[in-house]
Amino acid sequence: MDESELRAFTALARELRFTRAAKSLNVSQPTLSRLVQRLERQLGAKLVVRAPQGVVLTDAGERFLPHAERALASIDSGVVEVSELSGEPRGEVKIGALPTIVAYVLPPVVAGFHKTYPAVKLIVLEGGTGGLEAKVARGELDLALVQYPPKSEELSALLLWREEHRLALPPHHRLAGSKKPIALQSLIDEPFVVIPGTIGMRKMEEVCAAVGKRPSVALETDNLESVRRMIEAGLGVSLVPELMARDKRWRVEPIPISGGVVFRQVCVVHRGAGYLTAATRALRNAITAHAKTLKF
Repeated sequence: MDESELRAFTALARELRFTRAAKSLNVSQPTLSRLVQRLERQLGAKLVVRAPQGVVLTDAGERFLPHAERALASIDSGVVEVSELSGEPRGEVKIGALPTIVAYVLPPVVAGFHKTYPAVKLIVLEGGTGGLEAKVARGELDLALVQYPPKSEELSALLLWREEHRLALPPHHRLAGSKKPIALQSLIDEPFVVIPGTIGMRKMEEVCAAVGKRPSVALETDNLESVRRMIEAGLGVSLVPELMARDKRWRVEPIPISGGVVFRQVCVVHRGAGYLTAATRALRNAITAHAKTLKF
């Protein structure tokens, strides 16, 4: 059996659908199917069966999966050690980050890194903390910039910074001229423009729940630029991280929240020192150095 067969089987065991597993490996479904079938013939046992919901592992598949994962982890670790012999960062690094970090932190880091290490190809993926952590744990991402502390105890984490949230307001809003920080309690009846699952919205839900209410959501989106434009069009307000609040394009400068009760901590996570190639380590160092220049 070879590495491609093991990767085909573990991807199928993870995704439980041929389409998604093939896409994650960047191969066709027939190729994926042939690789798994070849592995089954070598083992003399059926590893997966098709079901209405997708794919189900057989008893043999369940038993073989941890062995396949350990074998691939050993191969990956060996590749890392060999790549370290050259000492010169090269190859590919996949990094994930929260949308605000992709928009407001990574551009100067990536530009400077590319100039220093032109032989390294960077791939950047946006997402939420939970999804990004899972991708790092599965080896689909090398690094991720997520909320601290990480939920997965398997990941190594380095705290980078702590930032408060601010209130973004439409022009002509009743609070737009405020010279003082705003209390969350005064926002209970405001319509919100939100990206679901953010720290600011979770805190607002707590404040509203204390008086038996729920926040009024005028719009949900997964796009930062949409948030800013919808607020400026007068659709509602939003609690945004200071990184986003510093954007000079706001027509009304976002206002601090009293008491500093809404904040997030950001960290960089990876699977462990043994999985860091020279390129991945160099990128982590570049991110860490840039984070020290951010003033909150």
